[in-house]
Amino acid sequence: MPPPTIHLAHGASGSAASMRPYVEGLRARGLSAEPVQLPRSNVERAVVAYRAAAPAAAGSIIGGHSFGGRVASLLAAEDGYAALILLSYPLHAPGRHDSWRERTSHWPRITCPVLLLSGDHDPFARIDLLRDAVQQLTTHELVVYEGVRHGIGPRLEDALDRIAGFANRITEAVHSGE
Repeated sequence: MPPPTIHLAHGASGSAASMRPYVEGLRARGLSAEPVQLPRSNVERAVVAYRAAAPAAAGSIIGGHSFGGRVASLLAAEDGYAALILLSYPLHAPGRHDSWRERTSHWPRITCPVLLLSGDHDPFARIDLLRDAVQQLTTHELVVYEGVRHGIGPRLEDALDRIAGFANRITEAVHSGE
């Protein structure tokens, strides 16, 4: 059985092309990766577009940066994916910290393992709130990068290594029937 493809969607101000460093970096690490183009509209339309680009299948891994991660998390709460990768998850709007519960109300329905990578200076995710929020997930790994804001580009190589290790563990578990 071939390894699954990792599908990664972009943030609200990006495009599939903005995910190129992640896709190329994962491919260089021997993984299959594809960018997902989301419409510039509401979350509901974006979920439909993401599902069309990456339908749930055995071993499928989805994720994305910021808005793309939020959309992927909504999809993972509805459909059976093997894993979810959240890059700079938009836990709340800057200065609106109290909205984090709304942005994660679907997380208890996510049953697959989740890898979260976030900066400790991200105005969209106060780390203390993110540490509380991840407790809603069945299985998670949270990596916090010191001095990094919204976007893990400054720590891209480490992030790609962590994503590759996570994806390889998921693939092994799927292949062994766990």
